[in-house]
Amino acid sequence: MDKKAKIFVAGSNGLVGSALVRRLKAGGYNNLLLPEIDQLDLTDPLAVANFFAKERPEYVLLAAAKVGGIHANNTYPAEFIYLNLTIQNNVIHQAWRHDVKRLLFLGSSCIYPKLAPQPMKEEHLLTGVLEPTNEPYAIAKIAGIKMCEAYNRQYGTQFFAVMPTNLYGPGDNFHPENSHVMPALIRRLHEARTAQLPEVVVWGSGTPMREFLYVDDMADGCCYLLHLPEERLKAELLSYPKPCFVNLGTGVDVTIRELAETIRAVVGYQGKLLFDPTKPDGTPRKLQDVSRMTALGWQAQVSLREGIERTYQWFLAHRAEARL
Repeated sequence: MDKKAKIFVAGSNGLVGSALVRRLKAGGYNNLLLPEIDQLDLTDPLAVANFFAKERPEYVLLAAAKVGGIHANNTYPAEFIYLNLTIQNNVIHQAWRHDVKRLLFLGSSCIYPKLAPQPMKEEHLLTGVLEPTNEPYAIAKIAGIKMCEAYNRQYGTQFFAVMPTNLYGPGDNFHPENSHVMPALIRRLHEARTAQLPEVVVWGSGTPMREFLYVDDMADGCCYLLHLPEERLKAELLSYPKPCFVNLGTGVDVTIRELAETIRAVVGYQGKLLFDPTKPDGTPRKLQDVSRMTALGWQAQVSLREGIERTYQWFLAHRAEARL
């Protein structure tokens, strides 16, 4: 990409979008379109069409989405499917209509079947039943992938996607109920240490296994793909029936118990961890096969312990703006 290229980051204020902006700016890209939600409602098709017609972005990073953990997905399933479908339909369609050079769609590892073989490969998509607790969100993301694929097939676009594993890092949502497991545990264990509580209850049995990717690693991987030479991009991600998406992760997972214990050590909490098996565990294991991304020449750099330490330090420094 030319350093002066006009790049639209949809959802630039979220965990994913803000990391993408940091990475782009660090790489010398400053011609960025970063409209706030009050400036551009991505669920409004006319507003999105007018934005593309006026601004004419050359590249689009579609990071805008309604996101949340198990509790949020179970509580607001209609919002998760409607808002995500609407946003991505509007942005992807207008990107085609206005000749965007490349579009990168941010998906999620929840697209894979609940009992998919481990580690999960790109070809496992649509081979089994989804995890019920986040099915509406997963279906929306699958639709986004297939929309990119369909536009590539019919119109010759260069629309592709990444499926990051569980993301965490600066700018995360630390709400105790509506956030993902990592930031929720960081906040709860920090508050338990501050209040000198003797124990903290953790949802679920602690046995499910999860893979985590530091969000700045995710951004680096996305920018790596955006810079791929056209011939290689077409050969690897745009040649149907090859998947037009690639897994983005570390290739290493831990149990929720191990995660909680690592966070406890980083936070400095001395009390006990009690696991509540009456709460939902979700998918038993979610480990991605990252060999396709590795073959393209990229791999994650930040270890889980280092990433948690960085995230906790950000939380301490930004508590007023950490959605508390």
